[in-house]
Amino acid sequence: MPKKTFLLLFILCLTHLAKSQTADAVYDQYLNFNNARFYGDLPKSLKLGEAILPNAAKLPAKSRISFYNGIAKVYEDSHQPDKAIPYYELVAAAEPNFYVAHRALGYLYLIPAKQLNDKLQAATPGTADWQQLFEQYKKAVLKALPHLEKAQACDPSDETLALIKLLYRNIKDTTALQSLNARLAVLAKNCVDVLSE
Repeated sequence: MPKKTFLLLFILCLTHLAKSQTADAVYDQYLNFNNARFYGDLPKSLKLGEAILPNAAKLPAKSRISFYNGIAKVYEDSHQPDKAIPYYELVAAAEPNFYVAHRALGYLYLIPAKQLNDKLQAATPGTADWQQLFEQYKKAVLKALPHLEKAQACDPSDETLALIKLLYRNIKDTTALQSLNARLAVLAKNCVDVLSE
């Protein structure tokens, strides 16, 4: 009986080793993923990216961050913001001056804020329901604003600037609105527009 148990464990270990991927194999998949993205093949990019995710830790650190940015963009382009956000957050944490991830996060965080704003507009001002919706809206907006500000500081856009100002007016934060230019000047000092590998 012990020989059969040992043989079964040995076979299971060999099967596991055969399935586990080497770092070189994962990197090759990553190159294929980038190639599919380059050619705009969204379904193939999604399939390849999701196949890499369980083994992403085997990629070199800088390639891993670049991969996370890539898979986040694929999810964003596939209209899956809930899947895109965690990977953009990883990128922003690893490369805090990479404003492209901040722009994406800012706009993705605004999706629930817009939904809350629609409900807020339909509610009666001054009621408990309206106040609760306003607090939720304000919280969602405050989550998006730092990311939008970093993006605006690094890559100025009239549209983004107008949106930032509108959001501050909507949440009635005139102090932050008045100090916006000073914050943008500080944020503009360290900007990264391309991830290095």
